Amino acid sequence: MKFDKGIMVSPGIAIGRAFIYSEDIISIPDYDISPGQVAYEFERFDSAVEKAAQEIIKLRDRISNEMGEKEQKFLESHLLMLKDPSFAEQINEQLRRQEKNTEQILLSVIENMTTKLNDTGNDYFRERIIDLHDISRRIMGHLMYQKKISLADLKEECILVAHNLLPSDVISMNKRMVIGIATDAGGKTSHVAILARSFEIPAVLGLSDITKFVQSGDEIIVDGNEGMVIVQPDKNTKKKYIGNKKAWQKHELQLLNLNELPAETRDGKLIQLEANIEVPEEIDSVLAHGADGIGLYRSEFLYILPGRFPSEEEQFEAYRYVLESMKPKSVTIRTLDLGGDKIIPGVKPGDETNPILGWRSVRFCLSRPDIFKSQLRALLRASVYGNLKIMFPMISGIEELNDILELLDESKNELDREGYSVNNDVPVGIMIEVPSAAFTSDILAKKVSFFSIGTNDLIQYMIAVDRENERIAYLYEPFHPGVLRLIKLVIDNAHGQGIPVGMCGEMAGDTNSAVILLGLGLDELSMSAIGIPEIKKIIRSVTIADAEDIVGSIMEMKSYREIDDYVKAWMEERFDFISY
Repeated sequence: MKFDKGIMVSPGIAIGRAFIYSEDIISIPDYDISPGQVAYEFERFDSAVEKAAQEIIKLRDRISNEMGEKEQKFLESHLLMLKDPSFAEQINEQLRRQEKNTEQILLSVIENMTTKLNDTGNDYFRERIIDLHDISRRIMGHLMYQKKISLADLKEECILVAHNLLPSDVISMNKRMVIGIATDAGGKTSHVAILARSFEIPAVLGLSDITKFVQSGDEIIVDGNEGMVIVQPDKNTKKKYIGNKKAWQKHELQLLNLNELPAETRDGKLIQLEANIEVPEEIDSVLAHGADGIGLYRSEFLYILPGRFPSEEEQFEAYRYVLESMKPKSVTIRTLDLGGDKIIPGVKPGDETNPILGWRSVRFCLSRPDIFKSQLRALLRASVYGNLKIMFPMISGIEELNDILELLDESKNELDREGYSVNNDVPVGIMIEVPSAAFTSDILAKKVSFFSIGTNDLIQYMIAVDRENERIAYLYEPFHPGVLRLIKLVIDNAHGQGIPVGMCGEMAGDTNSAVILLGLGLDELSMSAIGIPEIKKIIRSVTIADAEDIVGSIMEMKSYREIDDYVKAWMEERFDFISY
């Protein structure tokens, strides 16, 4: 029996036999070409791209009856990448420059694009590498006339084990037969993770070497609640997990019964529970988990292609899709938050010595109004297709806010002159994630319609702790008295000006924080969609008086350790959670 810890990306427990899925290792030809052969080699590439595109179209058409719009969107995105003119231009340029065969040039271009994404240091952008590998594998297969194995042909229930899976693998596989997924690679924001959650298949990714000690036919357990995989479990361990699986299924059914009910405390306080999303493909999960809307739509996914910014039209179509899909529920779209740990196209990560405090977010946007106004125009054009809210990140003071609002007005006036319809009453809000914004929130509240507290950055700036630094990770503490006092200040200032205040950082989805945030006076919480039912259960189990009592107690405490212990004991006394 062997235990292996990975990244929990899709909850649930699966017990079954492993099926090892691996692509055949092929030898890539390597030879020089003459300048006169460049055109022929590019024709080979063009033909392979066309065959790959037709392959995706056939897959899309074949699964259209059994797949939702989200899965088809994955395939559409791959078609767009295949047909991207800049991709073909890079291949053509490198054929002329390197004078090597098409297969080697494809490897070179994909490696260059992969390096740019990997160098960002950002997990979300790194995991987009898998899409590049997906389309390059299709192209290479047609260049070399290689036929690949199809997971659509699975005939028996299994737990799929692989070094990595491509989005097309998961979309095309026989989902009735795949009861769990375990991979060496991958992370929470990968397309495979998103699809696994969508299909409600328990999945653990990032296991490093699971494929080295599992063979097809081995009995394994995938615990997506704890991020654990157990290979060849003994009798007692298997019995334990059979019990855990039944308890989890019962727990899920109970939570899903809350989907149509409001997040309302026992004494009548209604809280908006919304979802954070990275990509439009997550909308099905948002709706399935009873979200009141989208409280944070991170728009950076549109900027994943190295070396270029998306056009106004590309952005408009993406925003319109989300707004129409969620209508009449509200969608809060955060404007571009590049820089820091997110790459700015054309800017090397090493160009700034301290990017977290540097040229990022609104600072970047204000210095490049041409890029920023393209997004603002796209948002305003999309505003007539649903219930849009626009949110600006990392505001540090009134000057930045005034400059941004001026650009927003300019964009409205331009669109009006050009004959576009826009919603002139779109609510505009800001994220409170910089201490200076928190301390001047009474001033900022007079200029906007809502606040959303971004605790991920606010905590690291407040305590001066890099949340990615393992050596000091223990200092990143949401229950630090200074953090709680600052949150309370922001809420009081917002309410003093008559505007609502929510929270969209990780703290909003933490079960131990839920009652505290109620007691502090928050109006809205936005989190990963899958966490909404559990938070709703907590809210519906307490009164505002309960929440205010516990806040009154912890505000008198002097250390986060004292507060942590008190809150955990309070929660354990009242709630029976299954940890995940």
